[in-house]
Amino acid sequence: MSMNTAHSVVEPTSNAKRVAAVLVVAYAIVTMIPLFWIFATGTKSPPDSISYPPKIVYEPSAEGYCNLFTTRTRQTQEYIDSLGEPETLCEEITLNRNMVIAGPSNYVPRFINSLIIAFGSTFCAVFLGTITAYAFSRFKVPLANDLLFFILSTRMMPPIAVAIPIYLMYRELGLSDTKLGMILLYTAVNVSLSVWLLKGFIDEIPREYEEAALIDGYTRLQAFWKVVLPQASTGIAATAIFCLIFAWNEYAFAVLLTSGTAQTAPPFIPTIIGEGGMDWPAVGAGTTIFLVPILVFTVLLRKHLLRGITFGAVRK
Repeated sequence: MSMNTAHSVVEPTSNAKRVAAVLVVAYAIVTMIPLFWIFATGTKSPPDSISYPPKIVYEPSAEGYCNLFTTRTRQTQEYIDSLGEPETLCEEITLNRNMVIAGPSNYVPRFINSLIIAFGSTFCAVFLGTITAYAFSRFKVPLANDLLFFILSTRMMPPIAVAIPIYLMYRELGLSDTKLGMILLYTAVNVSLSVWLLKGFIDEIPREYEEAALIDGYTRLQAFWKVVLPQASTGIAATAIFCLIFAWNEYAFAVLLTSGTAQTAPPFIPTIIGEGGMDWPAVGAGTTIFLVPILVFTVLLRKHLLRGITFGAVRK
């Protein structure tokens, strides 16, 4: 009897599935190594963080997190002995280094600035992008293709290339080192990406849905709010993730345009200095905490992200 070796050209073979699984796992491990190393550095002591060869097995320490959230000063042994027993773990760790806690650090205010600026600019970019994309998709806009290309062209040039003009403009307008100035800037940078992504999503929504709503007595705004917007929620979520990642991680403009009041976490973390140089455990701890909001936001919207990336790929 002859053996049937025919197989579907669509369904992958078992060997192809195994190879793909191995490649996916290997890629995931490689991409997770830097994140693991950042987390590990945040739980090391300063000597372990700079040891060579690097220590894989070490005694965990909370010194990095204590140094991140506090400022410390060195004192004499007589002064330290007069303080009595430490009340918290951070005080104990600090006293063992012959130092005392002078007060809180600036990490928390910088982290809050990042939350306000990143989420504020993301909301503005997605809001403006949704309205603009709907207008380009549903109405006859004169020179629509030229306008869309002009909007897209703002992404072709690296933002840092216009840093000096923006700095001079912000200085004249009084927007330097302000949260409003950074929200406006990040919104302007992200709105082009938002328009182009959302236009593709809205184009895939059949016009017949809106026409039926208009026949039923809905206004154009009501049809947009109750018909188009729910259908485009997947694309809006995916667009919001991409916009938030840019605003959350942006470094160059934050360094140039902020210094104190509106400074975000990315330019602050590299300035954490300990005794003898960079305090690497505190840097690792700060980076680990900084990753949490964007990680949580992406995980919560991961289904929308996967659906949004493949939206419109298969047509009936």
